[in-house]
Amino acid sequence: MTEIVIQLAYLFAAFLFITALRALGRPDSARRGMQLAALGMAVAVAATLFHARIVSYEWIAVGAAVGAVAGYPLGMWVPMTAMPQRIALSHAFGALAATLVGVGEYANGFLSGATLARTTVAALGLEVLFGGVTVTGSLIAFGKLQGILPGRPLIFRGQNALNIVLLAVSCCCLVWVIVYPSHVQVFSAMVTLAVLVGVLFVLPVGGADMPVVVSLLNSYAGLAAVATGFAIDNNILIIVGALDGLSGFILAIAMSKAMNRSFTNVLFGAFGSADTNMAVTAAAGGEMTPTTVEDAALRLAYAERVIMVPGYGLAVSQAQHQMRELGDLIEKRGGDVRYAIHPVAGRMPGHMNVLLAEAGVPYDKLIDMDEINERFVETDVAVVVGANDVINPAARTNPASPIFGMPILQVDDAKSVLVLKRGKGRGFSGVENDLFVDPKTSMLFGDARQSLLELGLQVKEA
Repeated sequence: MTEIVIQLAYLFAAFLFITALRALGRPDSARRGMQLAALGMAVAVAATLFHARIVSYEWIAVGAAVGAVAGYPLGMWVPMTAMPQRIALSHAFGALAATLVGVGEYANGFLSGATLARTTVAALGLEVLFGGVTVTGSLIAFGKLQGILPGRPLIFRGQNALNIVLLAVSCCCLVWVIVYPSHVQVFSAMVTLAVLVGVLFVLPVGGADMPVVVSLLNSYAGLAAVATGFAIDNNILIIVGALDGLSGFILAIAMSKAMNRSFTNVLFGAFGSADTNMAVTAAAGGEMTPTTVEDAALRLAYAERVIMVPGYGLAVSQAQHQMRELGDLIEKRGGDVRYAIHPVAGRMPGHMNVLLAEAGVPYDKLIDMDEINERFVETDVAVVVGANDVINPAARTNPASPIFGMPILQVDDAKSVLVLKRGKGRGFSGVENDLFVDPKTSMLFGDARQSLLELGLQVKEA
């Protein structure tokens, strides 16, 4: 009877997870989606506590306490600017749990003298393989996003060939262990290789491609959970892992498509390294035109149509509230304000949507790239805050550019452009931006938060 209740609870939790995923597809229902997902996880955990395989509840209580103490600060105190690396760290912890379960199940079966079925060993091997790659890969991604490691691709001669060889050898180890389950040395070698592949897999990926990698690592973590479910005969792990793995993979494909890049180019192209950015762009030799807060505010105060274009720099300066306040001031003067959202702006999927929703920007003013692009032609002023690669006209006009073909926000179609930027440096891709030297573009240098605050004060007084 208990087992039936557990399975029914798992079924209800799975329904909540699927409903949550559907709700997360829209900004106005995303909060409800997260609440449903949390409820589903609570139901799944509660049901698992009644499982017959539980020997002692003491360590479970300790683990729950440690998880709560670590999880609360991660959820409540981590700033929105650090959300991408927090997600990468969460992937690492989740994959570590799956890897430890796999190693533990294999060791328990080996030490107890029981004969492990080949199907079980196959599940454990896949669990450890995907888990090991995800653990170290996510930690490297965290280091790059946090600034502990350089954001540029870290490459050396023959790196891609080495990665492929190591991955092939680890797969051979998996096959060997399935055929000969008692060969502990081969299993240990597979675990070691998986951990090493995770490190070498992410090192050659630059900061501009990190959203795709984080999504792909999310998929790997889900696949590790699926394998864990098969290994320990847990249905909810299979369902949740499949949802996580498939959604992460679909998201990674969507992100690659948004950048007009293939998976192989993202993973092995070392995009953002010095070698990939030697192409001469139309911006070479051009000069940026600086402006003052007073001049920029006057232009905004009398503009009829304004489009705000947020980028990663907005998140770094935590200026989303100041952007909304400036937009509100322009609207009070009779202007129409919209916010242009590029799918890969920021360092995680939906980064800009989350930032602006947090600042209270109405959902109907957050316009996706495909819809907003046709509005730039009739826009008086496009205000770019911290965006770079996602607005670079070279993606449309310069075949020699490394980002040629990437869909961009067509900011250069606006009647005038105001760019808020900390300095004259390049974006994460390292590619020069033609828009910044366009005669219609004015550059307002300085911290974005302070610049937006000063613009708001000047617009209010105009």
